[in-house]
Amino acid sequence: MTVQVADNLFTGEGETTRLLAGRRRSDGKLLFPYPSGPEAENYELVELAPEGTLWSWTVQRFRPKSPYDGRGGEHDFLPYAVGYIELPGELIVESRIVVDRFESLKIGLPMRITTEAYTENAAGEPVLTYAFTPKGSAQ
Repeated sequence: MTVQVADNLFTGEGETTRLLAGRRRSDGKLLFPYPSGPEAENYELVELAPEGTLWSWTVQRFRPKSPYDGRGGEHDFLPYAVGYIELPGELIVESRIVVDRFESLKIGLPMRITTEAYTENAAGEPVLTYAFTPKGSAQ
C-alpha cells in the first residue's frame, strides 16, 4: 500500500495524477495547494492540468534541512531536480522533477505530472509525492 505525503494535495497515481487547487469563489483566483481550515470554505476544489512547461529548475545536491524527510542521510543523499512548472492559464507550481539526466532539462521543456515514492513511513509503506517528468519520457 502507498500513502500520500499530504491530504488534498493531489489525486491519482502516475499518469492519472492531478494536482488539487482551490478556486476562490469571490473572484476565481487559483490557489495551490488547496487551503485548509476555515479558509477552505471560500474555495471550490479543482483539478489542475496534467501538462505544462518547465519554467525554471535547479538540482538539490545536498540533503535539505528539517523538516525534509526524504531518503538518504548526509553521506548517502541522492541529488534530485526541483523546479517550477507553468500550467498554462492556471498557475506556476513548484515540483520535484523526475529525470534520468539533469542535463536533459531545458527551460520550456514540455512536462507532465506523475508521482514519486520519495520515502517510506514508519510502517515501511512508500510515501508518494507529486512530481513532473518530461513529456514522452518512460517515467
